[in-house]
Amino acid sequence: MWVEIICGVVIYKLLWRFFLNDSDKFPRLDSGDSRLCFLVADRFEKVYGGKAYVGLRIPDADSGSRQSIDAVLVTEREMIVIAVRNFGGYVEVGKDRTWICAGDRQGEKGVHADPVAETVRQIEVLKSYLERRGVTLPQEYFRARVVLPNPYCRVSPSIYSVPEVITHDKWSDLKPEGRSGFPLWIKDAFRGGKGDSPDGIYQKLQFILSTAPMWDRLELMGDKVILGEFLEFKGKQEDLQSLQNLKRSKVSQFVVQKSLFTSLGRSKVQLLYIPRDYRGEGTSASERKEITVKESTEVIFQPLQSRKVVRCKLSKIVSLSLSA
Repeated sequence: MWVEIICGVVIYKLLWRFFLNDSDKFPRLDSGDSRLCFLVADRFEKVYGGKAYVGLRIPDADSGSRQSIDAVLVTEREMIVIAVRNFGGYVEVGKDRTWICAGDRQGEKGVHADPVAETVRQIEVLKSYLERRGVTLPQEYFRARVVLPNPYCRVSPSIYSVPEVITHDKWSDLKPEGRSGFPLWIKDAFRGGKGDSPDGIYQKLQFILSTAPMWDRLELMGDKVILGEFLEFKGKQEDLQSLQNLKRSKVSQFVVQKSLFTSLGRSKVQLLYIPRDYRGEGTSASERKEITVKESTEVIFQPLQSRKVVRCKLSKIVSLSLSA
C-alpha cells in the first residue's frame, strides 16, 4: 500500500509542477497592466459593440517616434481611444496639471502626466495616421476615455467630474447607449467623397488597425498576457539553426503545442508558426508549419514599461504574437 501512496504523491507533484503551478514561475513579473488592457478592451466590445485593438504603436510623423496606445475601439458610430491606468490610493491634480497618486494595493504611485491630455494627443496622432493610409474622418468621430479600474483608487472631485474619466464605480455601471446605425454627421462627412459608404469606411478602419504596428504579445500558462518586444530565442545550437530564419518579417505568431507526455518526460515541443499575411486575407491551415525544438528553448522578451527582460522556456508559453 505504501508503494501506491508514494507513487500517487510523485505523480501528483509532477502534475502540479507542470500544469497547475505555472503562475509561481514568474513571481516578480507583473503582467497586470497588460492584462488590464485586454480586460478593458473586452468590456468595451461587449458594451458598445465593434472591434477593439490592444497595444497599438502608431507612428507619429511630428516627433518621428511611435505613440503607444493601450486600446482603440472601432464601431460604426465612433472610435474610442482608451487609456488604462492602474492607479491606486488617492489621486488628485497637481499645480502643473499632473496627476499625483498616493499609491495603494499594488497600484501605481507617484506623479504622472495628465492621462486625459495624453489620450487627446493620441487621437491627433491616430487621426493623422489614418489620413496617411487613405481614411479622413471628422473630429467628432473620435472620443477619449481614461479608465481607472483599480477598486482601491479614489479620485478628487476635479478628476471625477471629467467626462472622459471612467472610475471603478462608473466602470461597474457602464452600459450600452442603445444607439444603432450611422449618425447623420458621419453620413454627411462621407457624402460627395470618393464613393466610400460608411460601411466601406468601417471595413477600411478595421483593416488599417488590424495591420497597424502593435506591441508583441506573449501569452503564458496561467492566463498571463504580456505586451512588449520579442528579442530573440536562446537554446541549443541545433534548435537555433531551425529558428534563425523565422523572423518577424515572415512570421506573425508562434503557438506552442504540448501534451501530457511532453511535460512528463519528453524534452521536445511542437512549435507551430503562422506565416505573416500582408494581403489581409488570412492564413490557411495548409500554410501553417511546425518545427520540433527542445522545450528548454527560451524566449527573451522585453515587457512594456519594464527595464528587465524576461526569459521564458517554451514549455511555459502558450503563444507569441509578433508585430510587423
